[in-house]
Amino acid sequence: MKRIVIFASGSGTNAENIIKYFNHTGGATVVQVLSNKRDAKVLDKSNSHQISSLYFNRIAFYDTNDILNLLLITKPDLIVLAGFLWKFPEKILAYFPNKVINVHPALLPNYGGKGMYGMNVHKAVIKNKEKESGITIHYVNEAYDEGAIIFQATTNIEKEDTPEDLAKKIHDLEYEHFPKVIERLLQKQHE
Repeated sequence: MKRIVIFASGSGTNAENIIKYFNHTGGATVVQVLSNKRDAKVLDKSNSHQISSLYFNRIAFYDTNDILNLLLITKPDLIVLAGFLWKFPEKILAYFPNKVINVHPALLPNYGGKGMYGMNVHKAVIKNKEKESGITIHYVNEAYDEGAIIFQATTNIEKEDTPEDLAKKIHDLEYEHFPKVIERLLQKQHE
């Protein structure tokens, strides 16, 4: 059984969608959820699915090897960032090459980089009167949103769409595609 570790900072809707997907399809399981926010709803959601969850601070993530050691013990086949807002440390990436992925709520390379997350992205896209937006699933490297692109899906933007309307469209794309792309990546590892 393939093992997935999820890092998340917020409500955990994408994390829970991934958990439910693999509970239903099998082939992989989310073995741990890690969050950099003590009160993140994702921790409650993982607990409700009987999945180990843990809060950590900046010191544990950047200044010590605590999180790295935890991952080395857990032995994930894939580390999935689902709404995780901190830059991933190079020391962890070095131990898990091409095994850390993220979903970004825009079509990279546009609307990426530091500070470009969530509603910040959707407001910028709407302000610039883009005709379409979408999601980008990519490998994580040492720079924000610059890792190799694995998959993109698009949605049209109507003239009357608000940033909130766009957020819903993007969320629907994430729900539909993120678990399937994770599944394909895990199957490729097996080949």
